[in-house]
Parts: sequence; C-alpha cells; structure tokens
Amino acid sequence: MSTSAAAASSTSLSSASHRRSSPASRVPATIRRSLPSQLLSSPSSSSRSPLVPVYATSSPAAAGGAAPRKKLLIFDAEEYLAESLAKYTARLSEKSTAERGAFTVALSGGSLIKALRFLSLLKTASSLFLLGIWIIIFGFRRKLAEPPYLEAVDWSKWHVFWVDERVVLKDHADSNYKLAMDGLLTKVPIPASQIYAINDALSAEGAADDYETCLKQLVTNGVITMSQATGFPKFDLMLLGMGPDGHVASLFPGHPVVNENQKWVSYIKDSPKPPPERITFTFPVVNSSAQIALVVTGAGKAGAVHRALTNKQSSSDLLPVEMVSLQDGVLTWFTDKPAVSMLSRI
Repeated sequence: MSTSAAAASSTSLSSASHRRSSPASRVPATIRRSLPSQLLSSPSSSSRSPLVPVYATSSPAAAGGAAPRKKLLIFDAEEYLAESLAKYTARLSEKSTAERGAFTVALSGGSLIKALRFLSLLKTASSLFLLGIWIIIFGFRRKLAEPPYLEAVDWSKWHVFWVDERVVLKDHADSNYKLAMDGLLTKVPIPASQIYAINDALSAEGAADDYETCLKQLVTNGVITMSQATGFPKFDLMLLGMGPDGHVASLFPGHPVVNENQKWVSYIKDSPKPPPERITFTFPVVNSSAQIALVVTGAGKAGAVHRALTNKQSSSDLLPVEMVSLQDGVLTWFTDKPAVSMLSRI
C-alpha cells in the first residue's frame, strides 16, 4: 500500500461533466473549501487499482512539515473501501507493535464492528450495513481473519476495547461484544485476557465506572499510553462509524453526555436508538486517539457528511461527528460516492 497514497484516481463525483482536467480541479469544490485540501498525485484511471480511492484529500500540513491531521478518502465501491481499511489497520498494527510492543484498538458499536473481519481476507469482501456501512465492516473483519492478514498480523500484541457498548448480556443479540466475537475475535489468535469487555452484571453507571477503572489500570501497566497533549488515554486506533443523525459511538446529538469533559467513560439510559442503556467513551478520550478511521457509506449519511465537511455551524450547534477533532493524531474519513454526494451540489 506504499503507493496507494500517491495513487488517487480522477473520476469526478459530479455527473455534470467527465472532461479531463487537473487533479485538483477534479476534487469537488466544496471538499476543497471545507477541508482546505490537495489531491494526492493520481495515475490514469485505467492503471488505477480498484483499491485506491477515487479521491484522496488531506488538510494542509502544519508549520514545520507536520503530517496532516484530517484526510478524506472516497472509494468507488464498499468492498474496495473495506480492503483498504484492512490494510490501513494492519500497517498501524505493525507500526505500533514495533514501536512499543502493543496495539490498542477500540471498536465502535453496531455496524462498524462488522468491518474488522475484513483484515482477514485480502481478496474478498462481503456484506453491507443496511446497504451502507455493513458491507465495509463485515468485509473488513473477514479480511483480518483470513490469509494473508491472519498470518501477517501479530495478533498476540492486540488489545481490543469498545468505544461504546450496549448494557446487555454478552450473549444478547444487541451486544457489540457478541458481534465482534462472532465476526472476528474468535477467528484470530488474540489472547482472551487482551479482549476487554464490559461487566454485564453491572448497571449502566456501574459498568461505565468499572470500564474506566480497567483503562486506568492498563495505563498504569503501560498497555495504554497517555496523551501528552490532553492528559487522557491515547489509543493507537479507534474505528468509528457514523449514524444518519451524525452520532458517533453512543454520543448522540443534543445529549448531555457529549459535553462530558472529565470522565473517560460515561453512560446513558435514554439512547434515542434501542437499547436505551449504553456506556461510551467521552470526547476527551476519542479526541486523544493517535488514529481514527471514520467509516461512512451510503446516501443516507450524505446530509450529515455535508454538514460535517462544510463547517458552517456555530460551535453550539455541532453534530457529534463534527466534534471529532484529534489533538495530536490523524482522522481519516473512509467514504464512498453516495456518502459525499451532497458535497458536489453545493
């Protein structure tokens, strides 16, 4: 994948024109305005691998040549996105394992957990979440659990967490833990002691407090690092999805928990989506991540994507997805054409 970053394609999202033009002009103007960006160099479409994004844009590097903090990747098809996401995760795993002997990855709930299986297949993808994110996630998990990733990834160094979880029994159909175990974690050799589920015998409040205590112990043990910029735990990778309403994890629009700035893990008992009781990482923890992959697919998400990437809202009117802003890390949007379709029509 060393060449993929330099191999963004040139197919226009706009149906109005398919004329050849410079790479930068082929990026929708709204994306260039909202994410002051540059299109990475692109080969001809005939030579482009289907795994390479149609567009790859990034926010400008900070002074001194620092790496960009926000990237937007747009893929022709969900299966290509899923395979690229698998490779991205495998690279981060290798880097983190080499640097500090551990890889801490936090999975979001619902549909996104299905993506991790994609690290196991290199050549196939499957399924789609309600014709949106499900294909990416399910395919991603399959990729991870089969050759070449099954052998190439050092699973013994993985430490798996949940960004959010439903407060139900672990064998309940709504359990994010069950979804991840069924789709990936029972298929790869991650030590059971390095898979950190919530205590399903506790109340929502008790489970949140218990999970935070677990995280603090792992910081003490050196498994999880602390962000020097924020003073909150710094996960190597968070895999997030986004709902049509712009929620991420179990951080919903207008809910008081989005404003929590002291706790690492909080809880809700009135989720607008069933089941009502959940625990969730708070924004200070989310925004302390080293890397976040935000996977958003399907036309049903286009309105929230448009709002998030045009930056026209006041700070008091932000969707949760707009509040994902890493202090010392990189946020990468993995999207498809339907998800960004509104950007080209502004």
